[in-house]
Amino acid sequence: MDKVFTKPITKQFEFDEDVAVVFDDMLERSIPFYKEVIELTCKTICNHVKEGAKIVDLGCSTANTLLALHKMSNKSYHLLGFDNAEAMLHLARQKVHAYGATITLEHADITQIELSGKDAIIANYMLQFIRPLQRTEFVSKLYDALNPNGLFIFSEKIVFDDKVLNKQMIDLYYDFKREQGYSDFEIAQKREALENVLIPYTEDENKAMLKNAGFDTIETIFKWGNFTTFIAKKRV
Repeated sequence: MDKVFTKPITKQFEFDEDVAVVFDDMLERSIPFYKEVIELTCKTICNHVKEGAKIVDLGCSTANTLLALHKMSNKSYHLLGFDNAEAMLHLARQKVHAYGATITLEHADITQIELSGKDAIIANYMLQFIRPLQRTEFVSKLYDALNPNGLFIFSEKIVFDDKVLNKQMIDLYYDFKREQGYSDFEIAQKREALENVLIPYTEDENKAMLKNAGFDTIETIFKWGNFTTFIAKKRV
């Protein structure tokens, strides 16, 4: 069970071993409709790509999304996951082995890897950790890595232009976390640890970034408060 922030923090948030061992619990208790978003992401991909499709998950953490794809589809996909936290990948490899899944997992800085010929790219709650000056260039790189008609699906925390509404959405999110058993102290500790580490955009800023990268179809397919899932399609 996630108790990472029950003690005073001594550093900014990072995906180290302390976080990795409780990360699945942290995700389910910190992200509204986490399992439903994974299911929506995977079903959307399965409905779109063909047999033998090459699918990559960037920032795959403990491989939950890749394993969901493996279990959901009867198609022979080539599944690949990248993460820069070896502690996450250690747990991911154990889970992949337990399920007998054929999934390739690699330790890498996702902003530096070379990608090409992919049919779908997933990046859930990951772009927000890339510095804004790098983010635009990175999304353009992902567009180039996709085959024609390829999909890019990603989920993010967002901010609202209206400051009052933004504050209301944040308060609703904190209420959600309290309902999951987090204390006000834990909520405050995590907020401080993530300051200047997680930098969210507005919904419109995310869509503008996708459009500037070259994506044709750009839609919001899920939204709860300040959590949003986007889909972008490359031109045929």
